[in-house]
Amino acid sequence: MTNNHKIYQPILWPYRLIGNFLLIGIIWLLTLGVITIRHNLIGQQVDSLLNGLYQQSVVWGWGLDDVTVEGRQKTSMESILAAINLHRGDNILKINLEEIQNKVKSLVWVKDAIVTRRYFPNVIHISIKERYVKSIWQYQNEFYPLDEDGEIIETEYVPQQNVLQIVGEGAPEHVTDLLNIIEDDNDIFSRLKAANFISKRRWDLIFDDIENGITVKMPEEDMDAAWKKLVKLDKTKGILKYKLTFIDLRLKNKIVVKVKDED
Repeated sequence: MTNNHKIYQPILWPYRLIGNFLLIGIIWLLTLGVITIRHNLIGQQVDSLLNGLYQQSVVWGWGLDDVTVEGRQKTSMESILAAINLHRGDNILKINLEEIQNKVKSLVWVKDAIVTRRYFPNVIHISIKERYVKSIWQYQNEFYPLDEDGEIIETEYVPQQNVLQIVGEGAPEHVTDLLNIIEDDNDIFSRLKAANFISKRRWDLIFDDIENGITVKMPEEDMDAAWKKLVKLDKTKGILKYKLTFIDLRLKNKIVVKVKDED
């Protein structure tokens, strides 16, 4: 008869977890002390001790394992890593999340960012919301992409056919107000190719074709009412289907149209 002996490995993770929580408590207590005595000799000694604990905590399993990012399309992973300058093995408890967040938000395509810590494995997770091109501003023979707030996106950009082109000095500051009025009616808005900001006061809207389309002259004031009038005329009379050069909506009580000259 033989005796069978089984070897059991001790369960170590509860002890590691308790030890890690004790370590975090010690680090936070020392951090609070550093805030009050940082500028004297004792503070310098505590800083030295705190740095030693940070270094030791990496050995005990608090080193950075990875950086994860969600929500990016135009922002490259390389540009994010270069901005935050984190490395595998950095102490995850020492990383300043607000500083990392500000660095990410400084990237050209990033509108907003949220940075969080995750444990087991130790990960810095970055969730970003990117800006998108709402329109293109043509000014002095240059093209500037504008985001949904009318802000210039400082990057090289190739104009796309399905992006509204705006023209005129001061146009970016007023394009959001224009879009808030006109973009709800998809049938007409989808035909809008360009918007020209005239004399820093009002808009000319160009439909179907930038060179040979119909120009709708919008008034300086009460633009919302003028747009609703255009929508109603198109739905009831099909006014944008006629071969017109322009439709003038600047007068409240009348509409002026001009028919294209044809051979």
